[in-house]
Amino acid sequence: MFNDYYKGKRVLVTGHTGFKGSWLSIWLRELGAEVIGYALDPRTKDDNFVRSRLSGRLIDIRGDIRDTGKLQAAFDEHRPQVAFHLAAQPLVRKSYVMPKETYDTNVGGTVNFMECVRNSTVKSAVVITTDKCYENNEWLWGYRENDRLGGHDPYSSSKACAELVCAAYRDSFSVPVSTVRAGNVIGGGDWCEDRLVPDCIRSLNSKKPILVRNPSAVRPWQHVLEPLGGYLLLAERMQSNPELAGAWNFGPRGEMINVKTLVRMVVSAYGSGAIKIAQAKGPHEAGLLALDINKASNLLGWNPVLSVEESVDITVKWYKQSNKDMYPFCVGQLREYCAKAAKQGALWA
Repeated sequence: MFNDYYKGKRVLVTGHTGFKGSWLSIWLRELGAEVIGYALDPRTKDDNFVRSRLSGRLIDIRGDIRDTGKLQAAFDEHRPQVAFHLAAQPLVRKSYVMPKETYDTNVGGTVNFMECVRNSTVKSAVVITTDKCYENNEWLWGYRENDRLGGHDPYSSSKACAELVCAAYRDSFSVPVSTVRAGNVIGGGDWCEDRLVPDCIRSLNSKKPILVRNPSAVRPWQHVLEPLGGYLLLAERMQSNPELAGAWNFGPRGEMINVKTLVRMVVSAYGSGAIKIAQAKGPHEAGLLALDINKASNLLGWNPVLSVEESVDITVKWYKQSNKDMYPFCVGQLREYCAKAAKQGALWA
């Protein structure tokens, strides 16, 4: 896979204890990479990182992305050849409560990461931002990479700022960095608060109705392995084709699914459960958000593999497992995904 690019390479992943970071670390490990993780402690004992016992399967460095000295020391000691930056304050609603911490982490942390990359042996760097970095006009069509950046809330704004930081380092210092914008990612082992699927699973496990705040809100739902495959492909291609460095969207193709429909899919996959529409309370949340993925499709040959229904099904299967060590189960889901991608002719599979 990926032309064996990652086999034997030293790859640093910030935010490796998080949801997406843990899945990326598993994939890299299965590709034969030496994974160096830098992150805070996982949030809960049920997070994918903990359940997959990843701390004993990679170089596990616990540190704050805002700690410039400790981050630089990790780069200096391990001399990574590839770096993925996922460490962030990832929640919109929390950013209203803690705006300064959100900016310090998402903007200042990105500056720290870029400084380390600028003075390192890294040949390809990928910074994960979000689809919410766009100035959202509630368009029916998807946002393209050259559309205007913005952000109504501190989280979205901080990610737009991170995009500008990376562009400045790329243009000013020729740093080999791309920024990637994915949709609403689902998958096993995510227990963050104020995320739809984890909220659904918590309610279903406790046999309580699922409270749905914004049933008509539309998002680009996708399984976590979808964008991760794009990130891995992009980093590999940048090594031999540096002009690919830039901004990229990795989302589903054309499936406009609202919150209520997705919750019904979760209940169906789980096998039981009830839904209760709650009055929307709290700060502003976008009603409609979609991504245009033609750039990734045309220039990288990347395309999504799973339907939303398939993504929900394999996600719920993870949550219904009780294995003490989830690593083999995660690898099984990864292999099934890659086999399906191969049948569809994915270039990296």
